[in-house]
Amino acid sequence: MKELATASGLQNAVVVNTCAVTAEAVRKAKQDIRKLRRAHPEARVIVTGCAAQTEPATFSAMDEVDVVIGNTEKMQPATWLGLIGKTEPVQVDDIMSVTETAGHLIDGFGTRSRAYVQVQNGCDHRCTFCIIPYGRGNSRSVPAGVVVDQIKRLVDKGYQEVVLTGVDLTSWGADLPAAPKLGDLVMRILRLVPDLPRLRISSIDSIEVDENLMQAIATEPRLMPHLHLSLQHGDTLILKRMKRRHTRDDAIRFAEEARAVRPDMTFGADIIAGFPTETDAHFANSLALVKDCHLTWLHVFPYSARQGTPAARMPAVNGATIKTRAAALRAAGQDAVARHLAGQVGQTHAVLMENPRMGRTPQFAEVHFGTDQPTSQIVTAQIKSATRENLVA
Repeated sequence: MKELATASGLQNAVVVNTCAVTAEAVRKAKQDIRKLRRAHPEARVIVTGCAAQTEPATFSAMDEVDVVIGNTEKMQPATWLGLIGKTEPVQVDDIMSVTETAGHLIDGFGTRSRAYVQVQNGCDHRCTFCIIPYGRGNSRSVPAGVVVDQIKRLVDKGYQEVVLTGVDLTSWGADLPAAPKLGDLVMRILRLVPDLPRLRISSIDSIEVDENLMQAIATEPRLMPHLHLSLQHGDTLILKRMKRRHTRDDAIRFAEEARAVRPDMTFGADIIAGFPTETDAHFANSLALVKDCHLTWLHVFPYSARQGTPAARMPAVNGATIKTRAAALRAAGQDAVARHLAGQVGQTHAVLMENPRMGRTPQFAEVHFGTDQPTSQIVTAQIKSATRENLVA
């Protein structure tokens, strides 16, 4: 968006890219828009992203907002060119009519250490708590050849690590000819871009992991030993009410299989606290999942009803209870991080430097250095000690 806006000649504008995943995210977006308007009274305020897509009227009704742009429109050069001069205040089309995801050939990010490549967008599943399909549309994939070309460009620019991203990453390929799987894409990238030092995968649905992806996890050292799992809960009945496609046992089995073939594998996970109908016993299963799946990096979401989703009509859990349960999950996550970090002391890691004094291990642990290191390079580091939040090398 920044590249498109700059290329169009747009000036004196503030662009807000909103999130719709929780009601709290929408509330914060509105709060930020008001702050930005006060800080930049002369600028045009342009609002886009998922909340703009799902609730265009909410944002167009705000006095602080000049233009609302949908998720498809924000990636089209013509949209940004059209912002020079008088503009339609709302430009949001039907996201469900979009049939492809453009492969945006991006040449750079803020630093040269890590680049993100979107290979998939949208989602065909309809989890009962989730508004995201209505913000991103149905699942669509970027063809493998376009992905490989993008990664080659980034490697040529000096990037050491590429992260594959998507809304429902493991559904990549289902809409492409011959319906390839994510594992096929990973293997192809590693084969055709031999100069790429590190490939990382963002959030995946473990029930959709294919044979080639497991093979890559087992045999490809350039594929980083860190997976973020879209688990959402640790109780099978709640998972069923969420309309997830895995059970508690499925999650545990996948974690065991991945660690069996890649012993240094670490897991992150999304977990929702206080989903409607969640009892103390259901929640106890979520809490136990942290140890049962050897989870390290938790993203904890206190349940937030999204209007228009089936879960919003289910019997709600008391707000104070949700808060308490979320705090308990976060504490369990902090303990898991501390355990993982303590286990790294004395080890040697290849650390990708994000700035002169901080980098990350292949498992994504933060490493701090006492002296400057070459930024955006991979250095060999001896881990000397650990705090509860990071390693010291």
